Amino acid sequence: MEWKTPQWFGAADRRAQLDDHIDQADIAHFGYRRMPTAEKVDWVRRHFNRVAPKYDFMNTLLSFGIQYAWKRAAIRMMGLSRGDRVLDVCGGTADLSIMAARQIGAGGLCVVYDINRAMLKAGQPKVARIPGGERIHFTLGDAEHITFPDHTFDAAMVGFGIRNVTHMEQGFREMHRVLKPGGTFMCLEFSRPVNPVFRWLYDVYSFYIMPFLGHLLVGSAESYSCLPETIRLFHLPDEISAILTRIGFRQVTYRRFTNGIAVAHVGRKG
Repeated sequence: MEWKTPQWFGAADRRAQLDDHIDQADIAHFGYRRMPTAEKVDWVRRHFNRVAPKYDFMNTLLSFGIQYAWKRAAIRMMGLSRGDRVLDVCGGTADLSIMAARQIGAGGLCVVYDINRAMLKAGQPKVARIPGGERIHFTLGDAEHITFPDHTFDAAMVGFGIRNVTHMEQGFREMHRVLKPGGTFMCLEFSRPVNPVFRWLYDVYSFYIMPFLGHLLVGSAESYSCLPETIRLFHLPDEISAILTRIGFRQVTYRRFTNGIAVAHVGRKG
């Protein structure tokens, strides 16, 4: 039975998105769509193949440009140092890596790591045009099985991508694994607005205006219906903090942006 929209789901539905529940039921979700666990990665790949050519344009339009303020603030929260090696998981078109590269200087390195080739190809020309673009490298790979050795990076980050990973906790564990001891972790993700009136306005915008614009400008209303659906099944900030702490991150804190539409979590590897 397909759930109706718009709806923010309760704690039991959010727990059903955790790795052990997914494996036990062999059912994953992409938005409100249910599917066998093994099929989710293909659904996600097809989705981003459709949106990749206009991904940056649509994100800027749909967020009224405020996404860049969220990203800059999240990067500042990481406290990056000159010469740091940074992994950008689900890094797509490299916005976070471009911002991080300014902090780490000529001796540093950012690796944009993403499972979707079309998204990486969309980001490469943008990186090639900027000063310091040579510090940003692109690698095709799965967030659940990161192809780097233990203790490789000084910092690891994921922006607006972890909710699309089939096994979210495994993705976090892999980021923890490749961090050096004391390394910095950051997750920037959408969440539930705090104020009920603002939340209602956000629902109307998300489920009616965004799909209309997706149909008009990209030719896919479905892609921009799926986006708000994935957000409404995602975990709340305190739940994410508890997951990160259980995995082994320390000093986990978070900051809400724009009434909680987006939340940045930061922590350190013990």
